[in-house]
Amino acid sequence: MISIILPIYNEQDGLASFMRSLESELTKLKEDVEVIFINDGSTDDSLVLVKNYCDSNNRYKYLDLSRNFGHQIAVTAGIDHALGDKIVLMDADGQDPPSVIPEMLAKMEEGYDVVYAKRIKRQEESLLKKMTASFFYKLLNKITSIEIPVDTGDFRIMNRKIVEGLKKMPEKQRYLRGQIAWLGYKQTSVSYERHGRNAGTTGYTYRKMIHLALDAITSFSNLPLRLATISGFVCALIGFLLILYTLYSRFILQVYEPGWSSLMITIVFLGGIQLMGIGIIGEYISRINDNVKNRPLYLIAETNITLNA
Repeated sequence: MISIILPIYNEQDGLASFMRSLESELTKLKEDVEVIFINDGSTDDSLVLVKNYCDSNNRYKYLDLSRNFGHQIAVTAGIDHALGDKIVLMDADGQDPPSVIPEMLAKMEEGYDVVYAKRIKRQEESLLKKMTASFFYKLLNKITSIEIPVDTGDFRIMNRKIVEGLKKMPEKQRYLRGQIAWLGYKQTSVSYERHGRNAGTTGYTYRKMIHLALDAITSFSNLPLRLATISGFVCALIGFLLILYTLYSRFILQVYEPGWSSLMITIVFLGGIQLMGIGIIGEYISRINDNVKNRPLYLIAETNITLNA
């Protein structure tokens, strides 16, 4: 069986168009298919449309989360309830074309555990978004010990081995493409042109992308903490040199003019470094706190899937 995971957030205007293209591709597949919609706290009529699809086809299932938990958590909920031997992760906004699925399945038949879709062209994305995304992936690969593919999202297919590995990773701050890369195994890519959205606007605002970037960096790298430590040593060294220079000026050169300039520069410089270090440490402590509380990743308000007690 193939499980297709579709997170839904305010997709009422473009869902029908996407489902037509998806159903067209599903008729070409030889395997049994289940489609799992995860309604991530939509405020429009997306859930009504999803229920209509599920009523018309017993292969369609849905999870209605109790509120908006975020894209990565919604995808995780779908993974937790998928029964397929192969699991497809994709968005339902039309940017991930279902026509790529057969190509990914064919690639998987060559013995790969993960086949991810690599974007060779992005339609309807601003230059700023492309530049920041490129910078982020390059930075992340520089500061982490794993290689996360550039120009990829969550659109991919993976086998049961990968799913079971993901279920053993209990962290609250999910960054699935990084977690899947961390698992290793045999992974490869297929290329495709990313389409524009069928309708509406993206739910991934710059604010959410910054949060995702912070989750990725703090989940897979301790370099920011090391930079804070190194900055502390550098500042201490600069302070020590300033003390030596002050003593030399006072007792050897006999030139000593107390002034606000040097004093304020020193205070602002050291204060800024200290605040930066405290902020970095705070980010990690915040994530530790979230995991220690051990709250559930998500809560399900309604579903047509039989849940285990």
